Parts: sequence; C-alpha cells; structure tokens
Amino acid sequence: MNKKYKFILASSSPRRKEILNQIGMYPYIWPSHCEEVITKTIPFEVGEELARQKAEEIFQKAKKEENPQSILILGADTIVAKENKIMGKPKTEGEAKEMLLLLQDGSHEVYTGVTLIYQRGKEKREVTFHEKTEVFVYPMSIKEIEEYILTGEPMDKAGAYGIQGIFAQYIEKIHGDFYNVAGLPIGRIKREMKKILGEEEEINDSIHCD
Repeated sequence: MNKKYKFILASSSPRRKEILNQIGMYPYIWPSHCEEVITKTIPFEVGEELARQKAEEIFQKAKKEENPQSILILGADTIVAKENKIMGKPKTEGEAKEMLLLLQDGSHEVYTGVTLIYQRGKEKREVTFHEKTEVFVYPMSIKEIEEYILTGEPMDKAGAYGIQGIFAQYIEKIHGDFYNVAGLPIGRIKREMKKILGEEEEINDSIHCD
C-alpha cells in the first residue's frame, strides 16, 4: 500500500511554513483565497471557523487536480483577543498603535484554529481544534510603540506584533505553546495528524512532498 500522502498547507504564511520545515515537513503551498464568512463571536470559535473554510476550499481544489487518495490538507487561522475582543491585522499605523496600547502592560490570549482534512479513496476524514496561549507584555512607552511600528513588523500580523520578531523584547512570559502564537501549534498538529491518518509511523516518513 502506498503510504505517501500529498501534504498541502492552505496558507502563504512564511511563519507557518518555517515551523513545518523546522521539524522536517515540507508542504506544498496552496494559499486559500476564500471569502471569509464569520458567524461566530467567541474568539476560538472564529479561529476554528476560518481554519475550516480555508482547508475546505483547498480540499475541493485538490480533489479536482490530484489523486484523492493522497491528499492531506492543513488550514489554520490565528486570532489575538483581549478580554474576548478580537484584534485583527492593523490596516494603518494608527490602528497598530491602538492595539499595542491595549496589549502593553497586561495579558491577552492567542488562539490558533486548525483543520486537517484527509482523503483516502472515497473516505474523507476531518478534524478541527484550537490551542490557546496567554501572552504577557511588559509596559511600553509611547516612544517604544511608535519606534516598533516604524519597523513595519506590526502591519501584517494579528494583534500588531510578531512574537518571533523584534517584539520579542517586550514579551514578559507566556502560558502555553510558543509556536501557537507564531502561527501553528505544531506539537498538537502532529498528534492529530497521527490520529487522522491512522498510521503508527512518523508523519515525516508518510508524507511525500516534491
């Protein structure tokens, strides 16, 4: 039996790709361009809903182009929330400043919703879950916030910061998975992959990527 599966990441995020590469997984990159439809209000439910939409879009595309027996799709969406208020990606420097003023000198939550879809023959398996990490940020002066914004780093990131970048100097501590904040709770993902594939061997050995 062929145990090689085509592994597709439904995201163009370089951070998610780097996390997978770090543990020896090299997915095909098929970014999702679906229109995001949000019907939930609780942050972790929003993350799961969006992850499911992204994975399903790429799954439908892959079914048309590939052997359905060899498809494994990973979709993910990271949500930053402060007291259940979702903080998206800032559209302007002013929005970034507002977000950072809220996050500094306190804690907030980061949720990453994940969906895995596996097609083997006519059988489709799917699982959706999320991980939560609490992040504590040191007090920041207005000058520090403005200088950080000038680096450009906040502008493409939920909550206006990247934990693995320049903003690392303002992180006091975290409770939970660091990689969850970076974009992929990779430890949980590997365990869920093993379950959905129904295989005992290492995932790295059972996924084929050109």
